[in-house]
Amino acid sequence: MNSIQDNYADSFKTDILFFFDELNESNQHLTFLNKLESFVEIEDWVDRLTSRIVLKFDEETEQLNDLINYFIQIG
Repeated sequence: MNSIQDNYADSFKTDILFFFDELNESNQHLTFLNKLESFVEIEDWVDRLTSRIVLKFDEETEQLNDLINYFIQIG
């Protein structure tokens, strides 16, 4: 995730990183992260989240953090 390329989808990965940096570790919605056992699983999860953001995000009507939070809650 540290090597972000210059394309639309990858531009959200920095925002995802900032989102998680701002959260409290005791947040119950993040317990699923404990089940990710390898760097590859983490990258896959971030890629799936990024794909969802690309398909659904409308920057004129919603905040990216709200959308990320929504996707975390629904799994």
